[in-house]
Amino acid sequence: MNLPPQAVEALLDELWFDMDALCRLAGVSEPWLHEHLEGGLLPRRPFAPLDAPRDGLRFDAADLRRARRLAGLERDFDAVPELAALVADLEDELAALRARLRRLGLD
Repeated sequence: MNLPPQAVEALLDELWFDMDALCRLAGVSEPWLHEHLEGGLLPRRPFAPLDAPRDGLRFDAADLRRARRLAGLERDFDAVPELAALVADLEDELAALRARLRRLGLD
């Protein structure tokens, strides 16, 4: 089954991951994830009480992309977590600005 990239991204954006799944998919350890959550480098999204996993947290595709990016920056450039988060934030801002320029026809 070959889906266009937009369809796959839309499907991923509707998925929610628990902590174990996020660690496995991002290739990070649970202590790494806890450190980044506590430092505010990754967002905390609590589940509603009825569908709460054991740790009470859930993550979406954007969180997965950010965790992968942070881990990659830390690993590849030996960056401290705060620097990796700053670089990821700047990359996100740059992508948003480029998208805005495209929408305005100024690319």
